[in-house]
Amino acid sequence: MPYWAWAVPAAAVALLIAAVLLPLGALLGLACAAAMIGAVFVGVHHAEVVAHKLGEPFGTLVLAIAVTIIEVALILSMMFAGGPETAALPRDTIFSAVMIICNGVVGICLLLGALRHYEQSFRLESANSGLATLIALSTLSLVLPSFTVSAPGPFYTTAQLAFAGVASLVLWDTFVFVQTVRHRDYFLPTGDMTGEDEHAHPPSAQQAWASFGLLLVSLVAVVGLAKVLSPAIERAVIAAGAPQATIGIAIALLVLLPETWAAMRAAYTNRLQSSINLAIGSALASIGLTIPVVALAAVLLDRQLMLGLDPKDLVLLILTFIVAAFTLATGRTNIMLGAVHLVLFVAFLFLALVP
Repeated sequence: MPYWAWAVPAAAVALLIAAVLLPLGALLGLACAAAMIGAVFVGVHHAEVVAHKLGEPFGTLVLAIAVTIIEVALILSMMFAGGPETAALPRDTIFSAVMIICNGVVGICLLLGALRHYEQSFRLESANSGLATLIALSTLSLVLPSFTVSAPGPFYTTAQLAFAGVASLVLWDTFVFVQTVRHRDYFLPTGDMTGEDEHAHPPSAQQAWASFGLLLVSLVAVVGLAKVLSPAIERAVIAAGAPQATIGIAIALLVLLPETWAAMRAAYTNRLQSSINLAIGSALASIGLTIPVVALAAVLLDRQLMLGLDPKDLVLLILTFIVAAFTLATGRTNIMLGAVHLVLFVAFLFLALVP
């Protein structure tokens, strides 16, 4: 194992401890930002080692679950620290994660892969299964609260919230069962989907376990440093006069950095199936794991969760799913499909700043 593979996570953890114990000045803040970016790249390296050892789709699943669990922990910590003003934070973060993944990550992967390999392919069965599950999860969690009448406004009652949490967990568990057991072949690359590093020698069990441990350390460092830097981000948002929802976007962007870089590397090396697995799996985990946990926390803390999207975001979500239904309908990609998703991603960012 190269020295930087363990030195960067160690340095990131050391800076995280220093940022917790010391005042966050400009110099320490820049060092924390650099360490966070370094931990992202090293974390992706370790995730790829684990993925190579486990094979698809288990490798991408490990990264998606690890990042989502820490994302949930970050949301919960901010909910505990904040007051009623954090009611919309889970919604904003989850919606931002879906838009970033379905438009930003997918768009970059499709465009990058098409620029280098002209055309790439993936299995329709995996994309269709994931997209159908994602549409159902998003509708139950982010759309219906704006249309139910048992509670005023974009809120669920306690019973409705419990139902949404259980339904989300059931759908996510079923998808994981399909992905890893019942129809694992749907998520495996075949034929011209093989990547450039397909025949690399797999790591030993000891190397894989070491990389798994360092992956967790890297992810904890990334999210911890993101939390440390989040007050500065909030102050920048307020100073710029941007809407409060942009804080959720910033959190999602920071947390999704490891998955984004891993998906881009996979597309660049002609492993688009891995990119699709990682993107859709991350979006599903972001809802399927987050909603049950925050719903339980809201009930225990006697807090309301503002889950329903406003009309602008609802239109963007529906448009994203309609476009994805077309771009993922043939199993073949080209530069145009990536450009469409990226334009939608830019529109999401622009309209978040200029609603």
